[in-house]
Amino acid sequence: MGQKREVPRDTKLWYEKPARAWTEALPIGNGRLGAMIFGKVNQERLQLNEDSVWYGGPVNGNNPDGRKYLPEVRRLLMHGNHVEAEEIAQMGMMSIPKSLHPYQPLGELHLYHDGEKKMISNYYRGLDIEQGVAQVRYSLNDVRHVREMFSSAIDQVLVVRVSCDRPAVLNLRMNLSRRPFDEGSHRFGKDTLVMRGECGRDGVTLCTAVKAVADGGSVSIIGDFLSVRNAKSVTIYLAAATTFRCEDPLGECIQQLEHAAGKGYEQVKQDHLADHVAKMQRVHLELGMPESRSETVLLPTDVRLQRFKDGGDDPALVSLYFQFGRYLLMASSRPGSNPANLQGIWNESFTPPWESKYTININTEMNYWPAEVCNLAECHEPLFDLIDRMRPNGRITAQKVYGCKGFVAHHNTDMWGATHIEGNFMPGSIWPMGAAWLSLHLWEHYRYSMDPKFLRERAYPVMREAADFFLDYMFEDKQGRLVTGPSTSPENKYIGSDGSVGCLCIGPSMDSQIVYTLLQACVDASSELQMDEAIRSQWQAALRKLPKPQIGKHGQLMEWVEDWDEVHPGHRHISHLFALHPGEIIHARHTPEWAQAARRTLERRLEHGGGHTGWSRAWIINFYARLLDAEESYEHLRLLLAISTLPNLFDNHPPFQIDGNFGGTAGIAEMLLQSHRGEIALLPALPKAWSNGKVSGFRARGGFEIDMEWENGELTHCVIKATKNNLCRVVSTRPEASYLVETAGKPVSTRVSEHLTEFDAVEGTSYVLTMRNHAHLAETTQVSL
Repeated sequence: MGQKREVPRDTKLWYEKPARAWTEALPIGNGRLGAMIFGKVNQERLQLNEDSVWYGGPVNGNNPDGRKYLPEVRRLLMHGNHVEAEEIAQMGMMSIPKSLHPYQPLGELHLYHDGEKKMISNYYRGLDIEQGVAQVRYSLNDVRHVREMFSSAIDQVLVVRVSCDRPAVLNLRMNLSRRPFDEGSHRFGKDTLVMRGECGRDGVTLCTAVKAVADGGSVSIIGDFLSVRNAKSVTIYLAAATTFRCEDPLGECIQQLEHAAGKGYEQVKQDHLADHVAKMQRVHLELGMPESRSETVLLPTDVRLQRFKDGGDDPALVSLYFQFGRYLLMASSRPGSNPANLQGIWNESFTPPWESKYTININTEMNYWPAEVCNLAECHEPLFDLIDRMRPNGRITAQKVYGCKGFVAHHNTDMWGATHIEGNFMPGSIWPMGAAWLSLHLWEHYRYSMDPKFLRERAYPVMREAADFFLDYMFEDKQGRLVTGPSTSPENKYIGSDGSVGCLCIGPSMDSQIVYTLLQACVDASSELQMDEAIRSQWQAALRKLPKPQIGKHGQLMEWVEDWDEVHPGHRHISHLFALHPGEIIHARHTPEWAQAARRTLERRLEHGGGHTGWSRAWIINFYARLLDAEESYEHLRLLLAISTLPNLFDNHPPFQIDGNFGGTAGIAEMLLQSHRGEIALLPALPKAWSNGKVSGFRARGGFEIDMEWENGELTHCVIKATKNNLCRVVSTRPEASYLVETAGKPVSTRVSEHLTEFDAVEGTSYVLTMRNHAHLAETTQVSL
């Protein structure tokens, strides 16, 4: 018998040609400093971004008349006059100025090969996501050239290494630019160029510096170019800084360059690899049979994607897409950086779509859905830092616009933490739920880590202050329900009872669902912390008076408190299913009627063309996973890749928007593991296309890490590691089965009821689960350890 062939690791995006467009270029980043790599040979372009390069400064946009006109807007809505209410709200409540400022490019680094054009052969362009290193290889007149590029989180520099296989033949020149706001570059010493810039009145000033270190040959400066002559290799270090974080961006850049160059390329690279690889390797995912992986890994990524779009099967491409999502989160959101915005950190336009800001009525939240389950919890931290910056602004907005305590935010924010009613967009702007939804991300971080210090010092104060706003803001309607308003069902419009089209309303379903989730989280948190008993009773009273999900005339979950039809039944936002995901109010097993109404809601959206944007399709994957519908979930994952994925695997809204990548990654995880409502579900929505596979390193709420293997659609091996002392409750996907639990080869005492197997988990202990039929329960002897 021959030896079993080793399957190559599928950790690379790779191509046989340079990128023709920005959406084909490859991203690198360290959370703060990123680049898009085109891979051109004679004239390479690295499009650069630094996460604090935003035009302009903080915007104080609270409308001074907001508090005056709020009661009138509310009164008109309560009497069904939404047309006049919207006219007054547009003038008296929307912000001044209307729009936030954009996130903008840092600039570009251009590399040129000197001399006559040469014969190009043996071309390769790739990105190893496990190592976080991009590479371009090619031959020029049979001289082999290699470029390696990465952005180091350890040394906070972007590194480009160009080498060739013969000495004294490498001749390069390079320069920096920032068209159309290019203020020129100047020399700093003998081997460094510096480019400075500014971002408008009250905006940050920026500095980019690039240093070249040659192996053999020479480095000189001619005009605003660095010139490398007769070298075997050259290492290019690029640093960037703005006044958002330091008073002296130039000094910061020079210090970073000198430090990195002093370490040398090999040490900088090794430190980068040690940091990056350790985080990427926390989670491994293999889908499909090894034989299929060994064939597809030999194909360029764009070819694989096209084959998938044409109906081909490639489970390994799904695994690669999943890990690419984790890579993008690491590359665009690290401790100390800003959060990932609508484009992560990668943006080539000075006027990007939607200003490439933080849209917090779904998109920013979706960016962070993979953070906890996919074992990148520290990548969640920049979002918490932004929330901290929002809180002082949100208190002012709550008081000036609504006359309420607590803090509030609306559907957009920026680097500075804006909270006012931004925009002039009636379907979306007046939506006071942004702070509430964001604060739930701190609660989720706690639920995965079970860190009481984080809950007490970081999460609970934010959650409580967000809840304070709603105790002041909500009011009772004619039926005695506590409702919000004025508000919207994000970006959607309804047809009123008189046939008129409206946006503003009282008590949209999503609002009630978010408030319920927030108040319940505050009740649970205060109970765990054993504090705030008095206000806890107020939260509990409010919870009892919130509107419950209602089923409408189409069998759908109602989007508003009235059973209005949508102007666009196929709308991209499906906000009223927040209760299904990421919320937990609706559950396939515990609330079957609501779950069926949620399914009908999805069907109606899809019947009318819904899911047409990448992020919306990604949300649908998660919805169907929560409904335990494996094949529908997988079908929408297929459509996400087939319709809404660009050649470099970026999500396509269109245009490019990174939330779909993160939502897709989270959806894959949701199909394989769920841990809401205090239950862990193993392989809850496993499609036939993934009948074989394995995963390791997933995290579950309650303080658990989980490894699984399965064959022919059946779980064959599962290990649950407890990171805290806690009750572990595992739900079986088969009603006739439960789990045998062992540790160190010995059975663990379990309690079995209906679908659930539960046991007391001990911190640091690993438990092996084996599925068994209930018919054999009587034959099993269990020993308490």
